[in-house]
Amino acid sequence: MSVRKRTWENHDGSHGTAWIVDYVDQAGHRHTKNFDRKRDADAYHATVAIAVRAGVHTADSRSITVAKAGRLWLEGAAAAGLERATQEQYRQHLELHIAPLIGAVKLTQLTVPAARAFEDHLAQDRSPAMVRKVVGSLGAILGDAQERGLVAQNVVRNLRRGRRPGDKARADSRRRGKLRVGVDIPSPAEISAIIIALNDRCRPLLLTAIFTGLRASELRGLRWADIYLKRAVLHVRQRADRYRRIGAPKSAAGERTVPLPPLLVNTLREWKLACPKGELDLAFPNSVGRVDNLTDIVHRSYRPAQVAAGIVNARGRAKYGGLHALRHFYASWCINRRVDGGLELPFKVVQTRLGHASIQITADRYGHLFPSADDGAELAAAEKALMR
Repeated sequence: MSVRKRTWENHDGSHGTAWIVDYVDQAGHRHTKNFDRKRDADAYHATVAIAVRAGVHTADSRSITVAKAGRLWLEGAAAAGLERATQEQYRQHLELHIAPLIGAVKLTQLTVPAARAFEDHLAQDRSPAMVRKVVGSLGAILGDAQERGLVAQNVVRNLRRGRRPGDKARADSRRRGKLRVGVDIPSPAEISAIIIALNDRCRPLLLTAIFTGLRASELRGLRWADIYLKRAVLHVRQRADRYRRIGAPKSAAGERTVPLPPLLVNTLREWKLACPKGELDLAFPNSVGRVDNLTDIVHRSYRPAQVAAGIVNARGRAKYGGLHALRHFYASWCINRRVDGGLELPFKVVQTRLGHASIQITADRYGHLFPSADDGAELAAAEKALMR
């Protein structure tokens, strides 16, 4: 491995010079790279020498573009059997955001400053959440390429290394704000009004959403075989994705047991007799016994129920857009004190009921709903006990 100066004579009689880095990589292939300045050649020589000794060097001539690496990443995701919705999200990140901006850049030419410039470019006209997801996908592409020996380093990982843990999460939390009852979470009075307004067709599904907190995908994939009416519990063992394909729960924690209140047990017992039958044994299928469409459920059942109950916005439309608001209500119902009509469950039990992968997720979303233990009455009682 060497750095040498090369001089030549041009057709017009002038002379040109360049500094050449000449080296053999870890696979025994010889490479050369030209530089105008010696200090640039020396810096490249030092970097390459370390990478060759570590066995991770990739020459520019053998490097592929970010777009090509992205396609290999997508192929790997398909081979790993990731959910179709996840693969589609990854494809959109690559084709709509990554490839148009840096798709033609070779992996070996992608630096930490270049990755930061890409992130800044995304932030100009994309939401913070989308920027985070796309940069995460770029990091996954580079990680996949690194495992394939196509690039020596993951510059996205180096990009994030200098940031303090939690900074991004705190910033996102500030932008998103806390979930508020009456804005993001239906109030108990609103839920009561909705329950009264439910008709026979939508009553079983929406009552199950209200009193179990299941995700929409879990409701659509719920089987009668997983509902035990005599024991008043249901088991979450599968879900239906947006393409109506049945699969495993969102995470290992998603597989759980949820108790059922008497009102829901009686409603499901009656519904089981009228429920459309199908090979999938679904509790809430469409009219021919197959997986129902989420959009149809929202527009056919959930929003009309709100309008019928008078739970509307200033334009007279349903106040809460999606079924996830009912999941938020269930979380708040689990958390609220018994004197306020809630279950007053401990943090860990709420996490389990909701099927969250970690208690941190529960705390970040619903921690502010837990009743404070330092209100005036309790402080006064504690002071009195202390001064006895």
